[in-house]
Parts: sequence; structure tokens; C-alpha cells
Amino acid sequence: MGSNTSYTRRRVQKILFRLGFLLPALLIYTFILLIPIVDSMRLSFYTGSGLIPNTFIGLGNYIKIFTQDVFRERVWGAFTNNIKFFLIVTLLQNVLGFFLAMAVTRPIKGASFMRKISFIPTTLSVLVVGFLFRQILNPIWGILGNFPWLGNEFTALPTLAVAVSWQFIGESILLYTVGIDGIPIELLEAARIDGANWFQEMRHIILPAIMPIVGIVTLLIYVGDFTQFDIVYAMTTTSGNPRFKTDLFGSLFYRTAFSTPARGGWGMGMGAAVSTIMFAVVAFGVGIWFFVFQRKRDA
Repeated sequence: MGSNTSYTRRRVQKILFRLGFLLPALLIYTFILLIPIVDSMRLSFYTGSGLIPNTFIGLGNYIKIFTQDVFRERVWGAFTNNIKFFLIVTLLQNVLGFFLAMAVTRPIKGASFMRKISFIPTTLSVLVVGFLFRQILNPIWGILGNFPWLGNEFTALPTLAVAVSWQFIGESILLYTVGIDGIPIELLEAARIDGANWFQEMRHIILPAIMPIVGIVTLLIYVGDFTQFDIVYAMTTTSGNPRFKTDLFGSLFYRTAFSTPARGGWGMGMGAAVSTIMFAVVAFGVGIWFFVFQRKRDA
């Protein structure tokens, strides 16, 4: 009986000890992220002028968004742009990040230096990156000629995706490098002794070993891209120029919630509804990822 009591006491102490470390982070997360998200959901059921709408209309804002063309077109356009943006960034960061990670983990000259500097762009502000790319792509004095990369409806969104990929590809390289470095060297050496070439080594050993990291990188890209605002603001303004072709959920939310009606504002209640839809899309994607990951792990 005494031993059971002692065991229970030690277990409670261990739980309290862990909670002591987690509590500050949980409090910060609650007050900075969780409470604003819940309050934004609450505001989506209200309408009115100013920053705090006070007239309760239930699902009125959502009904407007999904039934009235003027609102539905903008929300659907932002969602479609976000899908395209996510696919381009995912392709660039995963493919280029993986092959660059393969390069910096090889015993070649300069690999160590490249590993160190690959993360530098990630430390820059998105606004700084957006400004730099605007100067590079400027059709008058830019170094890429006189083509209007940000003014053309077909190239504007891919251009933003390239800028974001360039900035954050260091994260992909870092994660893939850690995964490749974690593969036992004996396994790779045994494959080389058996006559495996570079491609076979990559396909049959390295890729299967780092597939969980591929999922993590893709998840980070998904969450980042569907909440992206800074790069649109820095490169094509919050109007998502040209003709809303670069309008993402983040820029749509900012414009609808904080701009005047003349500049595309819909009011704080409608803006809160847009942000709630954005949150639902992100949560749905993350939930799907965890479901698939759990199924694979169980298998």
C-alpha cells in the first residue's frame, strides 16, 4: 500500500514538474493565439461599423460570402490562388531543398560553406525579401529585362512563389540535411559495396528514410502559405494585383477587415468570417496530414 502511494506521489510530482516548464508557453500561446482566434470566430457572427461590430446576425456574414457573387468571387479566387501558390512553393522547396541537401552532405569542396550560408535568406524579413525582388524584377531597371513579372496575370503569382521559396528553402535544406545525416553510414557504405550508384542510393535508401521529414516540410509550407500576407503586401499590395491574381487568404482578410469600402473593405465582421474560413482550411489540411501520418506510422 505504501509503495503504491509513493509511486503515485512520484508520478504526480513528475507531471507537475513537466507542467511547470510547459505552463509559460501554454499561457503565451493562449493569450497571443488561441484567444484572438476564438474572438475572431465570435466577431464573424456580428456586423457593424468600426473595429468592434456589435449587431448580431448569426450566419449572415457566411451566407453573404457563399451566396453573393461579389463576395464569393473574391473568396473563391483567394482560395484558388492559395492552392496554386502552395503547389508551386511545395514543389520548389521540396525538390530543390532535397537535392541541395544531398549536395551539402556529400564530401565535396565547398559543401560545408554552402551548408552554413543556406539558412541566411530565412533570417531576413519577408518585407525585405519582397522589396529586393521588386527591384530585381522591375521592368525599367531590373536585371531580368523589361518583362513585367509582377504586372502579368500569368507570371505574378509564380513570381511570388519563387520569392517565398528562395527565402525559406533554407529550412527545407536544414531539415533534409538532418535527416540525411541521421542515416547510418554503414548502410550507405554497404549499398556502395554492393554496386549501388548515386541514384539507386537516393531512391532506395535516402528517400524512404526521410519521408517523415518530407511530410513535416510540406505541412510547414501548407500552414505558412495559407496564412501568407507579407509577401503579397510587399510585392503586389493588399489588392492582390494584377486583378486579384495574387490575392491570398491573408491579403483578402487584411483588405476586407481593415480597408475602407472604397478600397475593398467589407467590415470587421466579414473580415472575421474570412479569417475563420482561412482557419478552417488550415485546420482541415493539418487534420488530414495527421490522419495520414498516424495511419502510416501504425502500418
